[in-house]
Amino acid sequence: QVQLVESGGGLVQAGGSLRLSCAASGLTFGSYAVAWFRQAPGKERELVAAISIGGTTYYADSVKGRFTISRDNNKNTVYLQMNNLKPEDTAVYSCAAGSRYSADAQDYAYWDQGTQITVSS
Repeated sequence: QVQLVESGGGLVQAGGSLRLSCAASGLTFGSYAVAWFRQAPGKERELVAAISIGGTTYYADSVKGRFTISRDNNKNTVYLQMNNLKPEDTAVYSCAAGSRYSADAQDYAYWDQGTQITVSS
């Protein structure tokens, strides 16, 4: 049984940092593309960052230079380091794993439970 477990969400002031972790069991992250999506109230879910099987990273323009996605194959965990957070980053963040990189959430078969990130101004 595949399970993705996310941790690290919470409340932070604008300009602060948070690191999200997504740990997998039942699958090997190194054999999957892994992405972070977010969804704010009243908005569409959007891709924030992704890392391909080969290690290529992708970022939404809104987070480039502030967020970093990384993968630790030994720990079977993917991270999202978020720096210089802004109120507009407030959303529910989810990690997802799929057979290949895609910007479309529907291409990811496995999802975690999601975690709330709230950035106060």
